[in-house]
Amino acid sequence: MGQPEFIAMIAMLSATVAFAIDSMLPALPTIAAELSPQAPNNAQLILTSFLLGMGLGTFIVGPLSDSYGRRPIIILGTLLYCGGAVAAYFAPTLETMLLSRIVQGLGAAGPRVVSLALVRDLYKGREMARVVSFAMMVFSLVPAVAPLVASGIISAFGWRSIFVTFILFSLASMAWLLIRQPETLSAEARRPFRAKPMWAALREVLSYRTILIAIAVQALIIGALFGTLSSAQSIFEITFDRGASFPLWFALVAVCAGSASPTNAMLVQRMGMRYMITRTLVAQIVLSGSMLVLTVSGLLPEGLTFPAFVVWMIGVFAMAGLTLGNLNALALESVGHIAGMAASVSGAIATIVAVLLAAPLGLAFNGTYLPLVGGVAVMAVVAMGLMLLMPQDKS
Repeated sequence: MGQPEFIAMIAMLSATVAFAIDSMLPALPTIAAELSPQAPNNAQLILTSFLLGMGLGTFIVGPLSDSYGRRPIIILGTLLYCGGAVAAYFAPTLETMLLSRIVQGLGAAGPRVVSLALVRDLYKGREMARVVSFAMMVFSLVPAVAPLVASGIISAFGWRSIFVTFILFSLASMAWLLIRQPETLSAEARRPFRAKPMWAALREVLSYRTILIAIAVQALIIGALFGTLSSAQSIFEITFDRGASFPLWFALVAVCAGSASPTNAMLVQRMGMRYMITRTLVAQIVLSGSMLVLTVSGLLPEGLTFPAFVVWMIGVFAMAGLTLGNLNALALESVGHIAGMAASVSGAIATIVAVLLAAPLGLAFNGTYLPLVGGVAVMAVVAMGLMLLMPQDKS
């Protein structure tokens, strides 16, 4: 497999997560009316419950892939993901829907985490960051089209049929892996799936200060991203009365922010991973701070509030594209011999902490965008402070 096809395949495996989240956005008002009419804001938990399941699954899939190989674990995760989608399709209550989404998230951890370890098997350092950035560029097309596709599916077949598309998409990516990608972890390089070696690997991963800081910064950035995703539909519909056109605006945001990943891919080898992360966080602090000050002071004209919010939302999405691939590469750079464990630990902790940040941020919606913008500003400031504490090297 050539590198372009490899990048496209990794992007599709990773896009399982984005597709399972972004496709739900247009369905949230309908799901809230049907399954949670007394507390419609609770429908946002359909997004964070999936993220929680993915975080929990991330703890185990990396070590399993270090023991049994990358391909079998991706396949098992895909099948569990499809099983969760079937359960969600038939869910009669919001509670059973949330449980089904947790199962879906558990399964999605397979392709999400192990595909990263697969990249680490073949690349390292800035070249790995470049490959991940190009994969994220392809991956960024999914958020652009997912809400539009979902809206059409909802209109034609009802919101539950979205889960059928999840199954078809995931099975297609699994088939691509099976047909085209050989196993990347040799039998000699595999580690026994036993408590003692797993604990030793876990201790090694957590002994690196760089990895710990990278995990914390990832958690803050993912929390900001998912807090924005959770609130976006409500802000467009209630704050700006643009619910009907939300999929189109969301596509515009995703397309504009999609340039962040190729920009990172072009610059990271010359500038370095730390440089790209810190400059992006500074830009986000300035953007969010300006949005807050202009809104609270009344200096932002009413006619410009919606365009300003769209620009701000593009900035949040771009922040993820300019930082997450670099942070993943930083976390795995020193631990290639246990890449699966490192990917699991960093991904699991970052994702679970991100849920704890994103859920209250989304539920804090009060009819305005101020709680969201303020929360993202605080997260960006804390992330920047942590990056200043990261050990310095040529990365």
